[in-house]
Amino acid sequence: MQTSHYQAARLVQYQRLKPFKAISFDLDDTLYNNRPIIENAVAASFALLNQAYPKTLSWSAHDWQTCKLELCQQMPELNHDTSAARYATLRQGLVQLGYCEIEASKGAQLAMECFQFHRSDFSIDAEVLAVLEKLGAHYPLIGITNGNVDASRIGLDKLMKFVLHPGHGIKMKPAQDMFKLACRQLDIDASQLLHIGDHPVSDIVGAKMAGCQTVWLNPCQQDRFKEVSSLLPCVEISKLNQLESFCCGNVD
Repeated sequence: MQTSHYQAARLVQYQRLKPFKAISFDLDDTLYNNRPIIENAVAASFALLNQAYPKTLSWSAHDWQTCKLELCQQMPELNHDTSAARYATLRQGLVQLGYCEIEASKGAQLAMECFQFHRSDFSIDAEVLAVLEKLGAHYPLIGITNGNVDASRIGLDKLMKFVLHPGHGIKMKPAQDMFKLACRQLDIDASQLLHIGDHPVSDIVGAKMAGCQTVWLNPCQQDRFKEVSSLLPCVEISKLNQLESFCCGNVD
């Protein structure tokens, strides 16, 4: 294992990278801080829902979460589709609160449209976009996300060939579905895809189990791989711009 520093950042190489032909990125919490975006979208959607459907004021966040968990137990496919799960939860909650089926469907759709607007109402930092532009000059870039951000609204459609989301029979990471689908669409072997992500399980374990190479973006320098050396990422970085130092150098 080799350790070096790049602009006071941490870079650890656990395994030698083999030649790769494409790069995939997780989106949420890899290219931007997702938590405040989701919190704002949830707050806006429930503010609208509470105003239009005042019975919802009697429910807490715990009540909505309980409703969601019950639905996901009844329909396990919802565990792999965040948008479908949110809509189903909103609709079922409104029904349980006493609204008729038609009102519940309208209310769920109203809240979903509000959520979806705010969920993708942000801009990716210019520094991150610059890194993607540099890498995109050498490799096709794609997105593989468990979330439901609208890639076109945040400018990723100009930098990535496509973005994959779960749902409609495609399972969330760490399942191998999206990694395998990406390789089929790129017409490359799994080992020729380099996946970058922040989550040690969804991104790193998922990609490695699918046969891909991996880079773990670990800005907080967590120590998450002590006991699972077989699932170590190829490389660990703490800043996204460190990718330039070895990805661009990989080009023949």
